[in-house]
Amino acid sequence: MKKRYFFAVIAMSLAISLGFNSQLVVLATNSETLQENQKKLEQEEKVLEKQKKDLEKQSKDSQNKLDNANEQISDYSDAQGETQEAIDETSSELVGLMSDIELIKEDIADKEILIEKTQAEYDVAKQNEETLYSAMVQRVKYMYEKGEMAYVHILLTASSYADALNKVLYVENLFEYDRTKLAEYVSAKETAQEYGEQLAAEKSELETSQYELEEEQKYMEELLADYKKKYEDYDVKIAKAKQNAAVYTAQIKSQQSGIATLQKQIVAKQKEVDEAKKAVEVAKAAEEEAARLAAEEAAKNSEASAETAYASSNSNNSKSEKTSNSSKTISAPGSLSGQNVANYACQFVGYPYVAGGTSLTNGADCSGFVQSVYKAFGVSVPRTSWAQGAYGQEVSYADAQPGDVIYYGGHVGIYIGGGQIVHASTQKTGIKYSPATYRSIITVRRFIS
Repeated sequence: MKKRYFFAVIAMSLAISLGFNSQLVVLATNSETLQENQKKLEQEEKVLEKQKKDLEKQSKDSQNKLDNANEQISDYSDAQGETQEAIDETSSELVGLMSDIELIKEDIADKEILIEKTQAEYDVAKQNEETLYSAMVQRVKYMYEKGEMAYVHILLTASSYADALNKVLYVENLFEYDRTKLAEYVSAKETAQEYGEQLAAEKSELETSQYELEEEQKYMEELLADYKKKYEDYDVKIAKAKQNAAVYTAQIKSQQSGIATLQKQIVAKQKEVDEAKKAVEVAKAAEEEAARLAAEEAAKNSEASAETAYASSNSNNSKSEKTSNSSKTISAPGSLSGQNVANYACQFVGYPYVAGGTSLTNGADCSGFVQSVYKAFGVSVPRTSWAQGAYGQEVSYADAQPGDVIYYGGHVGIYIGGGQIVHASTQKTGIKYSPATYRSIITVRRFIS
C-alpha cells in the first residue's frame, strides 16, 4: 500500500509537469484502479463476514443440540434413579410376599396335621359306635327272641331272690350303659366331624390366600422385570446422549476455532480496506489539485465533481459497513366412623366371593371387599391385601376397634368388635363372619383417624 501512496504522489508531480489534460487522464485512471481494488477488498471482507455469520449460526445450533443432549442426560439419569427406587421397592415387596406365602404354607401344614388328627379321632369314635351298636343289636336280638324265657332262666338259675334281683338289675344297667356309651360315641363322632369340616374350610381359605399371594407375586415379578428392562433402556439412552454431547462439544470447539480464525482474517482484511480507502482519497485529492490548476472554472467544476464522487464513495463505504454488522336393601354408609364402616360391611354377609372382584353385591375377593367398603365412605385404599397390610396406622390387636383392617398374610378382614371380623372368605362360603383370631394375625391397620 505504501507503494501505491508513492505512485500517487509521483502522479501528482507528473500532472503538474506534463500538463493538465494528460495529468487528469493519469490521475483518473489511477483513481479508478484504486476504487476497483477497494471494492474487491470490501467484497472479500463481506465474504469473510458471511462465512463468520454462517459459522456462528452453526456454532449456536451445535450449542443448542449440546444443551438438549445434556438435558436428556439429566432427565434420563433422574428417570433411571426413579426406576432404581421402584426396583428396590418392588424387590422389598417381593420379599414380603414370599415371606407371607411361607407363613401361609406353614399354617396350611398345621391345618393338615389337625385335620389328620381329627379324622383319626372321628374314625375311632365311629368304630366304637359301630362296635357297641353291633353288640347292642345282638343283645336286643337275643332278648327279643327269648322273650320272657330269659327272665325265667334268670329266676331259675338265681340262688336267691336277691341274686335274681341283682341279675335283672344287671341286665337293665347293661342296656342303660350301652345307650349312654353309644350317645357318647355318637357325640364324639359328630364333634370330630364338625371340627373336621371347620378345619377343611379354614384350609380352603388359606389355600385361597396362598393363590392370591402367588398371583400377586407373579405380577410383582413381571413388574420387576419391566423395571429392570426400563433401567437398561435408560443406560442405552444415556450412553447415546453422552455420545451426542461429545460430538457436539467437538463441533463447537472446531467452530469456535474457525470463528476466531475468520475474525483475524476479517480484521486483517479491514486494514487492507482502510488502506485502500486512504489510497483512493489521496488519488482523488491529487486529481482535484490538478483540475484546479488546469483552469479556475474547470478546477471548480472538477473539484465539485471530485467532492461529489468522494461523498458518494464515503456514503457507499458507510452503507457497506452497516451491511456487515405449551335381593336386599342396603342402608347408606352414613358419616365416616369406624363403627359405621363395620356396620355397613356387615350388610353384605352372604354375598358371593369372586376372585379379582370388587363388587359388594355381585362378588368381591378379600381386598376388593375392604376397598369397596371404604370407597363407599369416600376413603381410597390400595387394591391388594398385601398393600392394605402396610396401609394406614398400625395398632395392636388388644387396641383393635370396629372398622380396623386385620391382615393375615394374603388375606384381610374388617374387625367388627367382640373378637369377630367380616370378610370375603372363599368361593364356597362367600362374605361371612369369623373369629378374628381364627388365623395367625400379621398386623392390624387403622385407615381412619
